[in-house]
Parts: sequence; structure tokens; C-alpha cells
Amino acid sequence: MTEKSSEKSPEEPSEPGESRGAAESREPGESIPDDVWERFVQDSERDIRTSEAPKEPSARARMVTERLRQQEARGELPQGWRTDPVGQGASGRQARRRKMWTIIGIPLALAVAVVAMKPSLLPGDLFGTDSGTGTSTGTGVGTGTRPLPAETVPETAAPGSAPGTPTLDEPFAGSPAARYADGAAGIVLPEAKAVGAFSKAQVAQALEQTRALLVDANLDRGTLLGATPETVLDKVLDPKQPELVDDLRSRLRKPGKDDDPLRLFSRFDAKEVRLVGDVVKTRGRTTFEAGADGAVDIHVDYTFVYALAPADPDSTEVARTIVRRVIDLQMADPAKVRVTPGRLAIIRYDDDVANSACEVYDGFLHPRLSSADPTGAPPSGPTVDPYDRSRDIGDDSESQQCGTVSRT
Repeated sequence: MTEKSSEKSPEEPSEPGESRGAAESREPGESIPDDVWERFVQDSERDIRTSEAPKEPSARARMVTERLRQQEARGELPQGWRTDPVGQGASGRQARRRKMWTIIGIPLALAVAVVAMKPSLLPGDLFGTDSGTGTSTGTGVGTGTRPLPAETVPETAAPGSAPGTPTLDEPFAGSPAARYADGAAGIVLPEAKAVGAFSKAQVAQALEQTRALLVDANLDRGTLLGATPETVLDKVLDPKQPELVDDLRSRLRKPGKDDDPLRLFSRFDAKEVRLVGDVVKTRGRTTFEAGADGAVDIHVDYTFVYALAPADPDSTEVARTIVRRVIDLQMADPAKVRVTPGRLAIIRYDDDVANSACEVYDGFLHPRLSSADPTGAPPSGPTVDPYDRSRDIGDDSESQQCGTVSRT
């Protein structure tokens, strides 16, 4: 808006050479000759142009002048009429930028959408989304597949679908496990620190013992093919924990429904299946905290994915079995509890197995193979996603049922 001020009508001028009194004494209605009026106007304009007499500014003019003087002293420029708060020039530049992004942004958005649907259009697979159908790396992962970062906090949802079909060269294709770490590399230990009665070095030792247990029970090739996990039984677990070590050895020798070694160890029958490649895919996390009476409490939650094929060496079929283990361990203070220094006690352990025959208790996992007749009881529980690490695998009745899996 422009600001308007009220104006008064100008007074009627007098003839040139006449005094104001003479003009006022002129008779009403008497006209002024045209040549006299024209000369008066010209003389008035000349006088205005050449006049140097100071004029007293109005109150509004003084106010405006003072405001401009203060703005100039502060280095500010007055805003132009009908301009943006940031000025006309800046407004024009912003408008041009908006138009440019509109023109460039639409094709760019289309390109991003196309690449998202078909990442292989990018040279070198810059986004690391190769499904694993390229050259084998010997780990069951395509050369363009980028591993997931280590899991540092609990996952909140199941991973998305993964394209591809498993083969002997790429046994984890079509599975979220294609981006899991290889074997023990997936067991990333937290930085040790002094806790309770234990120094930083002692806590680091307890964490290394935890890693040794996970590796020997779930990754060691001998254990996977039916051997006894001696590292767990002889070097990690505390023999003073009542009956645990003896019970585990008994279960390995004579498994049964109530004595199932699979609750802690992953084992396959070499007469039925063979391991594909040298890699077991691993994902999970280890945490620790101070426990009661100066102990160190360690919590582990890991998923292990095994690639398997029929024992027949000519078979090209590939299946996967997924095992998730949640275990609570403790290193107690020898000054307060009768324990073996440097050994761990198992406080609790839960397991969740996907793609293994239901209600078969011979001490081995039995993946379902399309080339073989199904074994075990038919599934009776709910359908679950074995790659959903946000899912609880506690001991409620539903989790103990043998159900079906949505994918392997």
C-alpha cells in the first residue's frame, strides 16, 4: 500500500506586479487577460526553479528524513515500493531458482525412480543393491552386494524382500542373509569397560569367551556336521554350574524330546545334507551390564543362516535353515560365588529354528527339501518371518509351536 496524505487546495494567485491587497480588491467576476495569466505562470515556474530560499520541512518530512538517516548509519537500505521483505533482486533470484529446480527436479525424480526399480542400470551398482546374481565371491554373495552395517540396536521391523534364486554358487541369493556378515565377522563385540568387580581386561575376556561359545556352537564346521563342540564344554562353560556341562554331553550322546542338544547347538546329519560353500551368514549383537553381586551379565541375540543341499553330490537343489539364538550369560565374582574364574554360566537360552522338520528329536536339524519326502509332524503354529529380528522368541505357548515360515 502507498500512504496518502491529505492536501489543501492552493490559494488563487494574484496578477504579476500586483500586491496581495490589490488582488483581493479586484471586483468579483472580473477576468484576468490571457497574456497576463500566461506570463504569470512562466514567471512562477522560473522563480520556483531558481529559488534558493530555504523551506521549513513538514513534520512528516522531518520524520522520514530522520528514519532514513538512522537506516543509513546502520548500513541498511530502505525497502523499495512493492518489494519482498528480502528485496526485489533477491526475490527475483529465488524465483529463478525455484523454476530451475522444477525443470531439473522432474527428470531427476524420474531417473531416481527408474534406478530404484532397476539398480543394474547404474555402472558398478553404486547403491550396493546387486541381488547376488553376478560373479560369485565364494561367500554366496554377488560382488556388488554391500554388507549391512553391524547391528548396534534392536531391529524394529522385518527386512524387505530380496530378489534372486539360490544356487550352489550363490546360495544366499533371494534372502536378506545375502547382506549379513560372513561367519564370525558378524559377531561384533562391544568395547569392554570395567563393570562390577571386574576390570576392563576381565570384561574383555568374558566377551571373548562369549564369542568362542557362539562360534563353536553355531559356526564350527565340525559341530555343524555332528562333532562335539569341545571348546564350549571344556573352555567356556563353568564346570561348577550344577549339571549343565554333564547334561549337554549327555544330550549330544543320546538326544531326545526333553534332552535336545539343538537348544544350544546347530547340527546337521551328513548322511542327509551337505553344507553349501564355506560360509554361514551371521547377524546380531552382544551387550553387557553390571549384574548382581558384582557379576557381569552378557546378553547375545544372533541369527545364523545355513545353506544346504542334498547329500547327493549331483544335486543342485539349495535350501536354507535359519536359527536364531538368544542367550543370557554371566561371569560371577569368585569372591562371592563358588565359580571357576574366567568361565561363563548360562542363565537362560531360547532358540527359534526355521525350515527344519517338526517334532524330530534325533539331535539334528532337518531342512525341508523339495527333492525328498517331508519328515516330521505337519506344522500347527502360526506363520512367521525368520528374518524378522524384531520378533520376540520367548517361551510363550505360541512361540513353542512348530509353525510355517513365510520365506527362507
